[in-house]
Amino acid sequence: MEIDKNTLAQPKNSIKGSSAESLKKGVFAALGAYGIWGAFPLMFRLLDGVNPVLIVAHRVVWSLMFVGAILKWQGRMGEVSTALRDKKAVLIIFLSATLLAVNWLVFIWAIEAERVLEVSLGYFINPLVNVLLGMVFLGEKQNKWQWVAIFIAVVAMGVQTLGLGELPLISLSLALLFGLYGYLRKIVSVGSAPGLFIETLLMLPFALGYLGYTFFTSGAGVHVDPKLMTYLVLTGPATAGALLLFATAARNLRLTTLGMFQYIAPTAHFLTAVWLFNEPLNGTQLISFCLIWVSIGIYSFNSLRSHEHRLEKI
Repeated sequence: MEIDKNTLAQPKNSIKGSSAESLKKGVFAALGAYGIWGAFPLMFRLLDGVNPVLIVAHRVVWSLMFVGAILKWQGRMGEVSTALRDKKAVLIIFLSATLLAVNWLVFIWAIEAERVLEVSLGYFINPLVNVLLGMVFLGEKQNKWQWVAIFIAVVAMGVQTLGLGELPLISLSLALLFGLYGYLRKIVSVGSAPGLFIETLLMLPFALGYLGYTFFTSGAGVHVDPKLMTYLVLTGPATAGALLLFATAARNLRLTTLGMFQYIAPTAHFLTAVWLFNEPLNGTQLISFCLIWVSIGIYSFNSLRSHEHRLEKI
């Protein structure tokens, strides 16, 4: 392996300082991103009573404007132009935009329907859904402990079905939609911020069409309420801001370290549902969540051990 002479010339303390600074920056960015995502139920509850489709339409418009301003300021609009010239990339991003829009709609509807516990469960199982998608689409292999974790998660979903008296469609929908969205974004070589800009750009005609239809059929409605309009506008910076923070965290942290932060949001959703929104949690549902936590614990511990073992061989 060839070693950069400039790196050898740097004092050890300088290298350590740079590494520590990156770690600190990454940790704060990860906490910010997952903290914002964890607070989404509180934010969208402020819009309780507003049509979820209308909220999604506004989220598209203001996300596009916010991330567009950031890209312009950073001088990165060229990345958008390059991506738009790639027909295959545009098709994949159009599919990812569709999945993202449906995910947003299900998420907001679930919050307004007071089913935040199911939202929490969906994002708890999302990493395990990613594992299954990796096996199906990327041919990734799992060891015996990872299979145990997956089996426990499947049992947990069965228990959750018994607790709810019906299949947890919200949880499964959110996990699958975001899992498939993540897979599509993984296979297209477009950065996070430019990708979100193109996704919202592709959604824009539908969003503007719905807003125009709403004005035509129902009048100004919530748009004359300054408080509600403020909340609607803030959905844009919140959405794009969390994504930009996540991108910063991904650049400065190891994937295994970043993976440990992904449970902050569903944990916040769970606590919000139980302690702030007073959603009912019966014993069977609690058992289901406990099984999911055990499954996550097994999979995460095994992943960390595997990562450490690979480092020892380097």
